[in-house]
Amino acid sequence: MNKQTKQHYVERDVSWMYFNQRILQEAQKQTLPLLERLTFLGIYSNNLDEFFRVRVATLNRIVEYSDKSEKRMRDTAQQTLKQINKLNSHFSKQFETTVKEVTEALKQEHIVLVNEKELTDAQRQYIRDTYYQSKLSGYITPIWMNAIKQFGDQTDDTIYLAVRLTQWEEQKKRPKRNYAVIELPVGELGRFVRLPDEEGNSYLMYLDDVVRCCLPYIFKGLEYNQYEAFSFKFTKDAEMEMDTDLRNGLMQKISKGVKSRKRGEPIRVLYDSLMPKDLLKQLMQKLNVDKLDTILPSGRYHNHKDFMKFPDCGRKELRFPAWPSIHKSEFQEGSMLNLIRQRDRFIHVPYHSFDAYIQLLREAAISKEVKSIKTTLYRLAKDSQVIKALIGAAQNGKKVTVVIELLARFDEASNINWSKKMQDAGIHVIFGVEGLKIHSKITHISTRGGDLACISTGNFHEGNARMYTDYLLMTARRPIVKEVEQVFSFIEKPYLPVRFKELLVSPNEMKKKLIQLIDNEIKNQNKGKPAYIRGKINHITDTEIIDKLYEASACGVEVEMLVRGNCSLVTGVPGLSETMHLTGIIDRYLEHSRILIFANGGEEVYYIGSADWMPRNLDHRIEVLTPVYDPEIQADLRRVVDYGLQDTSQGRIVDGTGENRPLPSVEGKPLFRSQEALYHAYLTQEKKENE
Repeated sequence: MNKQTKQHYVERDVSWMYFNQRILQEAQKQTLPLLERLTFLGIYSNNLDEFFRVRVATLNRIVEYSDKSEKRMRDTAQQTLKQINKLNSHFSKQFETTVKEVTEALKQEHIVLVNEKELTDAQRQYIRDTYYQSKLSGYITPIWMNAIKQFGDQTDDTIYLAVRLTQWEEQKKRPKRNYAVIELPVGELGRFVRLPDEEGNSYLMYLDDVVRCCLPYIFKGLEYNQYEAFSFKFTKDAEMEMDTDLRNGLMQKISKGVKSRKRGEPIRVLYDSLMPKDLLKQLMQKLNVDKLDTILPSGRYHNHKDFMKFPDCGRKELRFPAWPSIHKSEFQEGSMLNLIRQRDRFIHVPYHSFDAYIQLLREAAISKEVKSIKTTLYRLAKDSQVIKALIGAAQNGKKVTVVIELLARFDEASNINWSKKMQDAGIHVIFGVEGLKIHSKITHISTRGGDLACISTGNFHEGNARMYTDYLLMTARRPIVKEVEQVFSFIEKPYLPVRFKELLVSPNEMKKKLIQLIDNEIKNQNKGKPAYIRGKINHITDTEIIDKLYEASACGVEVEMLVRGNCSLVTGVPGLSETMHLTGIIDRYLEHSRILIFANGGEEVYYIGSADWMPRNLDHRIEVLTPVYDPEIQADLRRVVDYGLQDTSQGRIVDGTGENRPLPSVEGKPLFRSQEALYHAYLTQEKKENE
C-alpha cells in the first residue's frame, strides 16, 4: 500500500459496519411493508452475530498477540476494535428504537405482541394449561448456575434466561435465593408463539415471555415464591478466520501464540439492563469475559435474527408483492445441451428460475451422449436437487466428480454429510486443496457432441437462488470450456503449472491480469481513447487493487461500481478519486453477482465470476472469472450495472464516510428502483418472445 492510499483506506471491518447499517436503514424506512422491515432487522442482527463470532474474534486475538515485531498490526487492530464498539453502541440504540417503532406499527395493523404481564385470563390459561403441557414442558430443563463450569460449553446461537428464584420467609430477615439458567428451545418451537385470536386481533408472544409466564410450573415442587427471569445472549469466538487477510504463517503463529483465548470463549455479551446486580455478577463469572470483550446492557429481548421467521398471521399484504421467478421460454422445449451449443445462454437469478440449471444437470444425467460431469460445490441446499441430479448421473454410469469445500463457514457439517452420500453413490469427491478454499462456481459437462461449461457468480444452491442476485453463463465456446476443465485439473494437482488465456483464475494470475486491465484503461485515458471501469462486486479491500484504482481515477478514468459490502476506498478526494463513484444497494434480494466492464478503448470487455477484490479471494482461494462474448448477454450485463448505478430508491453513496446518503433523485421524477425495473424488463422480454 503506498503512502497516499494508506491515508485514504477504510479498514475492512469498519467498512463492514457501514454496510450493515445500510440494512438497518432499510428497516427504518416507513414506506417499506411492515413485515419486510422486521426481516431487515433480523438480517442486521444475524449479520452482527457472525461478524463478532469471526471478525471481532480475529481482531481480539491480534490485540492479545504479544510479539513486538507486529506492534503496528496490533495497534491497528486495537484502533479498529474501538471504532467497531463505538459504531455498534450507536447503531444498537437505532436498532432498539426501530424495533419499538415497528412493533407499535404492527399493533395498528392488529398484530399484537404481548408479554406475560399483559395477558388476559383466557390467554394466561391457554399458555399454562394448554401450551405448556402439550409443547413447552418437554423442552425445558433448567440448569443451576453453580453447576455450570463455564458458558464456553453452551451453544451461542440461541437465547438464555438467567433466573433468580427467591424464597421469602417472614421469620427470616434475608430471603433464600438461588440462580438458574434456561436455554430457550427456539429451534424446536420457534421464537414467537401465536395465541388464539381475539376481537379481530392476532396475538403473538415471545417464547421468552411464555417461559416467564410458566416459571412456577417449571420449578414446581421447590419452595420458592418469587421468580424473575432476564434474557441474555453471547457470541463465541469461532477461532481465527481461516481465510483472513493476514498472511498464513503469521495467522498460524497468532492462533498458537494466544493461549488465553481458547476456541469457544464468549467475546460479546448482551444482557437485559434490568438484570439485578447479584444475578449479573453470577452470570459474568460463568461467562469468563475480559476487558477486550464487548459487554452491552441491552433491552428485554435479544437474538432478533428470529425476526426473519416472524409469523405473517395471514397478512400477505404486509410483505413485498410476489415476484415469481421467470421460467425462460427458450429452455422449455428441446435439448438444453443443443441450445447451449447453438449459442451462449444465461440465467440471472432470482429473476430467472434456477430450475434451468437443474434441468441441464438432469438432462446430462440421463443423456447417452454425456460422458462425465464435474462441478464445484461451496454451499448446498438442505434438500439439494443439484446433488440428486449428480447422484442420478453417477447411477447412470456417468463419471461424476464433485469438488466440495469442507471449510465453507458454518456449513462444514452439512458439506461433510453430503460428501458421504455422494461417495456412497459412486461420485468421486475431492475435498479441495490444502491452504486454498475452492470458491469458484464452475461446472464442466463432457459429451460426444462437444463439451460445455457453466460459470456462475454464486453457489449452485436452490435456496440462495431465491434470495441472491447471481449470473450464470452456459457456454460451449471451446477455449473457455477447455480452460474450465483445466481448473479442475489444477484443483486435483495444484502444483502443476497451468496457464490460462481466457479465464482469470486465482491464486494464479487473476490479480496480475486485473491490474493489467486497469493499466490498460489508464493508457487509453492518456491517449484520449474511451476509458472507464464499471461493474458490480461485493467487496473491495485489496490494497494493490485499490492503489491501481486510485491511480486510474487520478488520471481521469471514470470508475463507477456497485459495491454491496466491505469497501476500503474513499471517493471524492481531490487529485486521487474525484472520478470515482460507488453505490451500495440493499433491497429485497441480496446483491451478489460480480460483473466487470472495461472500456478497452471503445471495444468493451466483460467478465463475470466468483471473485471479489479482497486478499482472501485473490491470494488464498481458487476463484474464476470468465470473459463474456455474446453481444446479447453483454447488453444485459450492461443494463444490470446501469440500472444499479441509477437506483435512487435503494442506492446509497459509498464514499468512505459511513454516512450512507441516498443517491440524489431528480425533482419531479419518481424514484428508480433497479431490482423492480430489472424484474419487469425480464417479464416484458419474455412476453415478447412468447408472442
